[in-house]
Amino acid sequence: QVQLVESGGGLVQAGGSLRLSCAASGGTFNTYRMGWVRQAPGKEREYVAGISWDGSSKYYADSVKCRFTISRDNAKNTVYLQIETLKPEDTAVYYCAARLFGGARSSDYDYWGQGPQVTVSS
Repeated sequence: QVQLVESGGGLVQAGGSLRLSCAASGGTFNTYRMGWVRQAPGKEREYVAGISWDGSSKYYADSVKCRFTISRDNAKNTVYLQIETLKPEDTAVYYCAARLFGGARSSDYDYWGQGPQVTVSS
């Protein structure tokens, strides 16, 4: 059983940046692909970024390309999501997710974090 604990959310002004972190425990981190999924109020969940178990493959939703960067540090059992040039439409709960192996493009995940709130003020 994998436990995921996110940190780094909060209130940010439009145009600013922030980094979300997700620390994993309870599994062999370097066998899991990781991803970030967000859910804005009144909207469906959106798979915004994924990274393969070894970091060699990454996926980004078209809506976030060039502003979001996903990375991982297998020595620290942590995955990150760097967000630049924040927009009000980035306001959402951001969930960290994990699944054994698989490609970064797949949005199927088995384990989920609680999800920090990110609020972008205009």
